[in-house]
Amino acid sequence: MSEPADAPVILCDEPGSFARSVLAERHPALIEKVRDAFPYGPEQHRALDALRHDHAEGVVTPLDPGAHDHDRWQTWGREYFGRSWFEVPFLWIESYFYRRLLGAVGYFAPGPWQGIDPFRPFKQAELDTPEAARELTALDQILDRPADEAADALLHGALWGNRADLGFTISSGGAASSAGEPLVADDSDVLWRLLPAGAPATLCLVADNAGRELLPDLVLIDHLLRHKRAERVVLQVKPYPYYVSDATTSDVVDCLRHLARAEGAAGDAGTRLWAAMADGRLTVRAHDFFCAPLPYDAMPDDLRREFADATLTVLKGDLNYRRLVGDRLWSPTTPFADRTAYFPGPVAALRTLKSDVITGLDADTEAALDAEERHWRTSGTHALIQVRS
Repeated sequence: MSEPADAPVILCDEPGSFARSVLAERHPALIEKVRDAFPYGPEQHRALDALRHDHAEGVVTPLDPGAHDHDRWQTWGREYFGRSWFEVPFLWIESYFYRRLLGAVGYFAPGPWQGIDPFRPFKQAELDTPEAARELTALDQILDRPADEAADALLHGALWGNRADLGFTISSGGAASSAGEPLVADDSDVLWRLLPAGAPATLCLVADNAGRELLPDLVLIDHLLRHKRAERVVLQVKPYPYYVSDATTSDVVDCLRHLARAEGAAGDAGTRLWAAMADGRLTVRAHDFFCAPLPYDAMPDDLRREFADATLTVLKGDLNYRRLVGDRLWSPTTPFADRTAYFPGPVAALRTLKSDVITGLDADTEAALDAEERHWRTSGTHALIQVRS
């Protein structure tokens, strides 16, 4: 992608900015939350203390030379090591924080904590809530609708994830946000034209969060397979824990088991998805690039070929959006198609707005949003469906 000078890279050094609040408030709180979630030993506690100190007061330092991915991060971070955590690009430093957090709890090192997901308790807790149970029960009514109407409802359930339940309804005026307002952009008609019933489509869905967000993603996948809008679905997840709640293969298995144990339509969907995994109609992939601090225009050739082979690639969530269009302060009216022109095939973004990055709005929508709410870009109360066919 080109990098216009009038769209600055988002950094974390501006007081009061969303990016700074993530580093100054969210990350330290997460360190303590992870510490309390497991009976870690003195070594992990010392490492977590050191990370908290470096993060708040120190400079960015390289990984230990013995780390399995030292050379990779050395290449990615050569411009940033030795600088304050608050003076480097937000996308890069946020990713590096999670890599350092995993290192601090021993996720990658040989020993008893190797491979133990530090975020697993939070993900599992989301599945065992009354809200999650109500959402699955709502499927009985949703899937009893005509197939196209049910598809729209499930698409918006996947869009909102844990911001709205699967009983989300479609108003006569179009899709509504969790606050009852129209989506800031809605290309769902274009999305459905790319996945007509009966066509031999391959859908690539790049997941975002586990738990209550992954459940509606899976139910949507089941509906697309069942009603022949997709012949094959590739579900792309993270190869290891990332960004607190991002989905991994083990999270997919947890959600499939949760669905299969449910009653009614949810249980039926879980059974069908389990069978779809077995016969190859649903495939899970976990490419290393999904945990890289890089935009999608830097994707490796093998992943580029996979996206090129798909009828449509759907990218879920805020982080995927930042990586798709570039983590910069674009003018909101910057065309989404221009920012995604490099992508090797048709691409759709399903995203609730939780960061400053936004493209593809018309001027009237931008003006109305600015007049309505100061923090509309980051509050999570607005959403979009954008497609470049």
